[in-house]
This record gives sequence, structure tokens and C-alpha cells, in this order.
Amino acid sequence: MIALGNVLASAARAADTLIPFSSYSHAAAHKLPANACDCHMHIYDSRFAPAPQAKLRPPPATVDMYRVLQRHLGTQRTVVVTPSTYGTDNGCTLDALATLGKQARGIAVADTSITDAELERLDHAGIRGLRFNLAVGAVTTPDMIEPLARRIAPLGWHVQINMPVGELEQHAAMLGRLPVPIVFDHLARIPLPAGEAHPAFAFIRGLMQEQRAWVKLSGAYIASKTGAPQYCDVGPLVQASIHAAPEQLVWGSDWPHPTETHKPDDVALLDLLSDWTANDDRVRDCILVGNPAHLYRF
Repeated sequence: MIALGNVLASAARAADTLIPFSSYSHAAAHKLPANACDCHMHIYDSRFAPAPQAKLRPPPATVDMYRVLQRHLGTQRTVVVTPSTYGTDNGCTLDALATLGKQARGIAVADTSITDAELERLDHAGIRGLRFNLAVGAVTTPDMIEPLARRIAPLGWHVQINMPVGELEQHAAMLGRLPVPIVFDHLARIPLPAGEAHPAFAFIRGLMQEQRAWVKLSGAYIASKTGAPQYCDVGPLVQASIHAAPEQLVWGSDWPHPTETHKPDDVALLDLLSDWTANDDRVRDCILVGNPAHLYRF
């Protein structure tokens, strides 16, 4: 019985070292401050049907699975983002928010047919913005951004943009006059190796310095040409963003990395934040705690 107990305990410990949808390889190098926030992740649940037009249909990535990642990262707060898989159905995200409780906020997807009553319901459930995912399986269009931005402004929400850089440049005038803040996903999809020299970075930097835009330090593997584990070509772009407006940055894991066949190491991605901030705990903690608390109203 003792031997069996040891085997079961060993198996439990081994299971706890595995993070679903992550190539986890080592413990976090840095202890995070209280209320550190992962500002970009998705939940997929087979109880909720994919949209008919969905291009990405990942396997289930549930709240319980995500909690394993939280234990390894040391994050306590999270922002659940409705993925393209569900179109404009936010049911899976709302269910996750109810399960995760007061330490979670959400970003919904909607088109211009949404009612004011539904926007109010989403707000009470913890939604803090609308995402326009024009890079993967778009169910919304650029012409919807401005009218919806006007409607969500009284709620104190923001628009979240995942847009190829060519479209971003095409719609810069519209984005620049929105009455709500803009949050740009995945390093604003600034192409590398151009990085901070790209004209789109100058536009976004200007909005950040006017405190009208935020950038998510997420998806390094999407932008990088040099690859894991250090994503060396991403570092200068991140550091330029930190130098420009550290108070306008948040960090996100992008778990469960639905676009990636070979899953990145989430712990290593978070450890990179200390490298990017030159081990300045004040800046790192601002990105992980203070900025998300302000943006998502924790």
C-alpha cells in the first residue's frame, strides 16, 4: 500500500509539471507580484458550438486546464478573450468569467446588430471591450469599428484590434479618431525585422504617448523570425515600446495558442518580460499589475 501510494503521489507530481497546450520545460525564474494579470487568453469548451464559418476549431481548452497554467506562471488575474471560433457568440467567455470569478474580465465580439441591452448585460458580466479580429476568421469588418466604438464609449470600454499591418495603415485615420481607447493585440502585428522603424510603429507610439492606445506584449512567436526560446528579434521592438510608454503596455500569454502547431513555453515567454524590462521590477510590475488594473477596472 505504501509503494502504491508513492507511485500515485509521483504520478500526481508528474502530471502537475505538465501544462496543457504548452511546451513547459522549467519553473518560472521570477516570483510575480500579487494580482499579476494575464491579459490575453482563450477558453474553448465543447459545450459551446463553433460558428459555422469558423476556420480555427481547437480542441477543448477549459478553465480547469488554464488554472494549471496559472499555478505555474504565478498569475492571479486574467482576461478571457472571445476567439474567432465562436463568431459573435460570447457564451463560452461568459461561462468562463462566471467560473473564474472576480479576478477575471472579458473581451467580447459583436457586430452592429447587438442591442444596447445586450451590451449592458455583457458589462455586468465583466466584459470590458470589443475585439475586432481581422487577421483570423473575421466575422466583423473595419466599417463596424467606429459605430460600435461610439456605442460602447459610455460603458468605459475599449476596442481591441487584431489587424494586419497593411489594413492598420489603411484605416489609421479612422482609428485615430475613435472616442475610446484602442488595445492592439500581439505587439500590434508590427512586422519584423523592420520593428520600430516601420511607419505603423510611429503611428501606434503616438497614440500610446497620448494615452489613447495600449499594446499587448503577446504572441512573440507570431512576429519573430528568429524563433524560440529567446525570440531575439522581438526584444528591440518591445524595448522601444517600453521606452515610449511603459504605462500603456500589458502582457498576455495567448494560451492555448490556437494558431500554433508547436506550442510555445508559456513560462519562458513570461520570463522574457524581465529581460525586456532590464530586470526593472517597477516597470515589470506596472505592466503585470497596475496597467491591467486600470485598463480592465479590476
